[in-house]
Amino acid sequence: MPNLKPQTLSYQHHPRELRQNRYVYAVLSRRSSGVSIGVNLNPDKVCNFDCVYCQVDRTTPAKFRRVDLKVLERELNEILARAGSGRIFEDAPFAGVHKLLRKVKDIAFSGDGEPTTCPQFPQAVDLAIRAKQKAGLPDLKIVIITNATMFHRAKVKQALSVLDQNNGEIWAKLDAGTEPYYRQVDVTTIPFKRILDNILDAARLRPIVIQSLFMRLYGTPPAADEIEIYCNRLKEITAKGGKIKLVQVYTVARPPARPFVSPLSDEEVDAIAAKVQEIPLPVVPYYG
Repeated sequence: MPNLKPQTLSYQHHPRELRQNRYVYAVLSRRSSGVSIGVNLNPDKVCNFDCVYCQVDRTTPAKFRRVDLKVLERELNEILARAGSGRIFEDAPFAGVHKLLRKVKDIAFSGDGEPTTCPQFPQAVDLAIRAKQKAGLPDLKIVIITNATMFHRAKVKQALSVLDQNNGEIWAKLDAGTEPYYRQVDVTTIPFKRILDNILDAARLRPIVIQSLFMRLYGTPPAADEIEIYCNRLKEITAKGGKIKLVQVYTVARPPARPFVSPLSDEEVDAIAAKVQEIPLPVVPYYG
């Protein structure tokens, strides 16, 4: 098996605010291998999943309940201007970032909930495209970090189609192989079949990234047969015409909301990654 080296840098600090911003923030992203400009379309902290490993603090009240597109556009234009000029690396928290990571890698729709549930998701996509062009960064990637629950909606499909023409990329969550484990980990009433169908439909239209988080629950890692069935789900997607460009296998890296959740060991992450590689699919592991 090729060398699957651990990601050794610290990515613990993931603030949802940049100074006084409402919706736009910047983080050093372990999966982007650089600075990611985050867009939070769920400032109300409402999500249709309640994942046991989620780091969002839902015990404190939200400051804002809706997305003001004018404010979002201003914030995104400002931070991309700083990114394009390099000024973003002059101040904390990025002043000490290693020179190899001093690059803005993407705009990522990711925040305190599922971005595609936001009624203004299509308009926000258009806004992000305009903003990166205005900043002189037309090739900057736009990533949708998503649980794939809303891909069947016409407006979401159209927005994803627009992204296809503007260096967009889907990172779709798949944390389980079986329905019971999916409900235990992602804690939702949405049927697992919808997730699988939506991922397949999206992957038939463009190559997508699968992101899969595995962890210990009450000290116990996922069962071997669960991982086997998870790998079979990936095989089914490709067998039915879905295109998977990469699988990200990772574990808990920041303190989750639930106390019974803890990270897998590096060796356990590698073992799951090795199973995915046997499918065969490209895979990158990320450690706790």
